[in-house]
Amino acid sequence: MLQSVADLSISYKIFYSVLLFSWTVYLWEAYLAYRQRKVYRSTTHVPTELGNIMDTETFEKSRLYQLDKSTFSFWSGLYSETEGTLILLLGGIPFLWKLSGVLIGRAGFGPEYEITQSLAFLLLATLFSAVTGMPWSIYNTFVIEEKHGFNQQTLGFFLKDAVKKFVVTQCILLPVTSLLLYIIKIGGDYFFIYAWLFTLGVSLVLVTIYADYIAPLFDKFTPLPDGELRGNIESMAKSISFPLTKVYVVEGSKRSSHSNAYFYGFFKNKRIVLFDTLLEDYSPLNKAGEPGLEPQPVPEHSGESDSTENKAKPKNKKQGCNNPEILAVLGHELGHWKLGHTVKNIVISQMNSFLCFFLFAVLIGRKELFTAFGFYDNQPTLIGLMIIFQFIFSPYNEVLSFCLTVLSRRFEFQADAFARNMGKATELYSALIKLNKDNLGFPVADWLFSMWHYSHPPLLERLRALKGAKQD
Repeated sequence: MLQSVADLSISYKIFYSVLLFSWTVYLWEAYLAYRQRKVYRSTTHVPTELGNIMDTETFEKSRLYQLDKSTFSFWSGLYSETEGTLILLLGGIPFLWKLSGVLIGRAGFGPEYEITQSLAFLLLATLFSAVTGMPWSIYNTFVIEEKHGFNQQTLGFFLKDAVKKFVVTQCILLPVTSLLLYIIKIGGDYFFIYAWLFTLGVSLVLVTIYADYIAPLFDKFTPLPDGELRGNIESMAKSISFPLTKVYVVEGSKRSSHSNAYFYGFFKNKRIVLFDTLLEDYSPLNKAGEPGLEPQPVPEHSGESDSTENKAKPKNKKQGCNNPEILAVLGHELGHWKLGHTVKNIVISQMNSFLCFFLFAVLIGRKELFTAFGFYDNQPTLIGLMIIFQFIFSPYNEVLSFCLTVLSRRFEFQADAFARNMGKATELYSALIKLNKDNLGFPVADWLFSMWHYSHPPLLERLRALKGAKQD
């Protein structure tokens, strides 16, 4: 057996090593998920430590919600892994490359138009991914999220949204990819430096324009009206020299009752975005019997189709946080900025990107990498990018992902401490509890699952840190 493996060509060794590692990662993830599902199934009563945090009804709802999500994740993950394996074993990648060549050939482009063929390949690959992933997405939205009271979409709205996302993605992906391939082609020995600088520039531009030009294609952004909350947000930002220029409320409730908040922008042009579902006084989901946004305090959403495309469902309890709690949540988010977490993440990301492009430059000339995946006669640059970044780097990517998860948890504790030092420990404590309830987060986790997956510390760990600070 060992001798027969040793006799395999280097191409076959590469191919089967990729498959073996992919299934090893899948089985590891499946094992972790199994451990967590055992926690969901066995923890049927509120632990004593959580008695003052969650009531029995909410605890049971969150347990069942997370159990359904975990079960769905198992089957969707198994399908995805099986599909990927079959694509590799049956030569799906070289087949799609040849098909894209046939299609551009009918348009009058020969095999010398590699970039054109690459774009056709990318379009077909992303279309295949979108189509095969659609049933899973529909089930997740209209069965699981619907069952647990989060979904606010109709099927028509969901499908139109999916088409719009696909079109917008192609409008960005195809031009960026064509320029990247062109840079690699003409860049000479140091193309990896130019490619890295190009991707750095693209990422900075996308971060800058996303909330102003891309996100509004899908959601309505409304300036937070003048008032106590806006004034307090601006005062808090000024107190730590955060260059705030605008505060928006995004109409997230037309899709889901999950809540969120974030800031974006570079240099002296920072904006804060609050989901309407985060704001107790603004969330339309708190307005029983009313199917959409009300004129006050958030302006009414224009258009006659809102009442049919969005189906906001009133809750029996108020959703979101009050103003002091919102300020505490923003204190946490601004802590990430003040403590340099955003810059550190960008630096780490770009160092990783540069390293990957450098290693790509080293490996791209190895013909056996291409023959391992069925490319015997040509070595397309896009295929090289896919093979090296997606398959060859996969062990490195797994290690890096875990390290970034550990770092993220450290940053979250530091941001909580920053909000605490601003005098908002009590408000952040209650906000974390409310957000956990609103999003049906289950507060009990298997230690190994938590260590590997949680980019944020478990709720109880964060509350213990804040409670200690309150008592001090």
